[in-house]
Amino acid sequence: MITWGVFVQSIVDFLIIAFCIFVAIRWMNKLKKATVKAEEEAPAATPAEPTKEEQLLTEIRDLLKAQARSDKK
Repeated sequence: MITWGVFVQSIVDFLIIAFCIFVAIRWMNKLKKATVKAEEEAPAATPAEPTKEEQLLTEIRDLLKAQARSDKK
């Protein structure tokens, strides 16, 4: 026969473990939502205009491509 003390202790242990698992899962879901929200907000930012240096490098690249094409002819 099972004694009442052991039975009550088993119930209390179960409730403590169940509560800890519940809190851990709730915490992981909150972190997951925060991560997804941050990922959604990041691409929403519009890309910045290219800097003057980038524009200059693009022009140089285009000129070199044009020069390479004219040298092949």
